[in-house]
Amino acid sequence: MPTIGGIPGPYRLFFYSFDCNERPHVHVRRDQCTCKFWIERIELARNSGFSQRELARIRTTIFQYRITILEAWHEHCGNSGQ
Repeated sequence: MPTIGGIPGPYRLFFYSFDCNERPHVHVRRDQCTCKFWIERIELARNSGFSQRELARIRTTIFQYRITILEAWHEHCGNSGQ
């Protein structure tokens, strides 16, 4: 599970290698909470435990670091998931 570095905050942003066949997305974890966001059009795909307020913060972080996240996706997955 490659973690995306250089993004401040309490969240761990990462990919699963077996997810490269999907469109670009990022998984986010804090404590026991997890969620998945599509990156190109920033949308929540799945949530387990995060409040709506915290999801809004995560969405903002993903928006701010979208280029970094997409670059990490393409570095890890190549042209898969497009």
